[in-house]
Amino acid sequence: MARTLTVVFGSGKEYDFTIGTDELAAVTEDAAWRWFDREYSELGCQASSPVGKVLVIDKILNVAKFSGEARFSGDPAWAQDYARHAARLLDRDKVRVDVGNAAIGF
Repeated sequence: MARTLTVVFGSGKEYDFTIGTDELAAVTEDAAWRWFDREYSELGCQASSPVGKVLVIDKILNVAKFSGEARFSGDPAWAQDYARHAARLLDRDKVRVDVGNAAIGF
């Protein structure tokens, strides 16, 4: 079953992605974790928890936030990778990543 992921920025701009069954099956959970770990590190994201524990939702939100809207609009291949890996980790039919409000809804 295809998954839908929407990334929303504070400007009201939304980016919608559909991840097909074959595309989702091509990404393992471990590969998705590694992708977000790498992006999180390369972007210099900071843990929001005082003990340094970073939850999957924190990584997904922070990678979108620190990448910025310009990357989603200017690099569609990267944006599709983001959506594919987030969809694998969250494993829900519909996901809304609201960067401006720091929330993920299902």
